[in-house]
Amino acid sequence: MAEKILIVDDDVDTLRLVGLMLQRQGYQITAATNGQQGLDKAVEEQPDLILLDVMMPDMDGYEVTRQLRQTPVTADTPILMFTAKTQLDDKVAGFEVGADDYLTKPTHPSELQAHVKALLSRSGQREKKSAAPDKAGRAHVIGVLAARGGLGVSAIAMNLAVGLFNRSQSDVALVEMVPGKGTLGLDLGMNNQKALGQLLSGTPSEVTRERVKNALVPHISGVKLMLASDHPSDVHLISQVAQYEATLEKLSSLTRYVVLDLGSGLPPFVQKLLPACNDTVLVLEGVSNTILHTQALIEELIKLGLKKERITAALNNRIRSDTLLTVSAVQDKLGHPVTVVFTPAPELLTQATRMQTAAILCEPDGITAKQILKLADHLIQNEAAGK
Repeated sequence: MAEKILIVDDDVDTLRLVGLMLQRQGYQITAATNGQQGLDKAVEEQPDLILLDVMMPDMDGYEVTRQLRQTPVTADTPILMFTAKTQLDDKVAGFEVGADDYLTKPTHPSELQAHVKALLSRSGQREKKSAAPDKAGRAHVIGVLAARGGLGVSAIAMNLAVGLFNRSQSDVALVEMVPGKGTLGLDLGMNNQKALGQLLSGTPSEVTRERVKNALVPHISGVKLMLASDHPSDVHLISQVAQYEATLEKLSSLTRYVVLDLGSGLPPFVQKLLPACNDTVLVLEGVSNTILHTQALIEELIKLGLKKERITAALNNRIRSDTLLTVSAVQDKLGHPVTVVFTPAPELLTQATRMQTAAILCEPDGITAKQILKLADHLIQNEAAGK
């Protein structure tokens, strides 16, 4: 597939001329005529290279670069600044905000092509190292579920995916697996999610790698999302077990990590997918009945062939209450170690929903972020140990 270049310039003649030159070299071109449009297109389309003019009204190229570098999904995208400015100080300013290379207008087509080719070559070498699945050619797959609903599985799955991306700087896909019960689309402002339902509605042979790749939507957090619909009638699609298997198979060849939000319980498709997971995260709370229900779930997982060391218990105390059991009491009652404890943070979760992002990005140095990163580190260590 042709590499995609985003050109951001308020001069329409420059857009047309430079775009035509690069198209003739076989590149796919997309364009923006101002800084804000350039930012939006960079996040939405994830180009392989951004060719950015400095002198633009409202938001100049320096500010665009600064914001691109602060956005996880574009933090490493190569930026070639393209401007009429020739002063050394102007070039230094460009490099200081994060530009990778600098050309002055007008430039000879062969010079432009050489710079573009060199930047794309260096970027491609980095991506091969960071985005490739593990040595077996398969992603590290993590299933997140609970014995019963309402325990915060989706929120933990979302934040875990962002934590894995931040820790590894590798491609991470988050898939919300229960059509008709999707919540993340509403929380993230990504309504009317149909991609998963469309994959499940066809035959297994129609679930191609290209379709699965196109179904992944980039999020500003850096994670790629495939979210479930929130239309209750779509829940019948959970019976499409073979389509689920085909979807996970293709996902496993596309990213370094795949986080599956499996919801609650053990419907047939979850029973089929769990043995394909490298790790399983069980979410529970410090309440006696929930602990007993989770204990029964662990027994069922072992019957499915999962190894006990692959099952990670995450204690999610969502409310502040003296009635919740302590961590040691939970472990004793559960008969399984608790790897991480999430302390109540209702205000942070509300803020994250309002900002349509992950909680750990709202307070990256807060206690919730540290707890999520502890879980991410544990799973990365499992991957390194070959579990």
